[in-house]
Amino acid sequence: MFLFGLPGGSELILIFLAILLLFGAKKLPELAKGLGQSMKEFRKAQTEIEDEITKSVEDKPSRKKDTSSD
Repeated sequence: MFLFGLPGGSELILIFLAILLLFGAKKLPELAKGLGQSMKEFRKAQTEIEDEITKSVEDKPSRKKDTSSD
């Protein structure tokens, strides 16, 4: 049964066994390391983009309408 879109215990075991059969036991640590590095890079890029957006919003000068006529 899926809870919040996540598979349950038996589904996870089946998925793990399928991955084990497809890639073999020797490749699993390499795959996990690559996945971890990819997630780290994705989070880093996401943080950089959020920081740039926040910085551009904060640095944007507010324009006041000039009501005085010279």
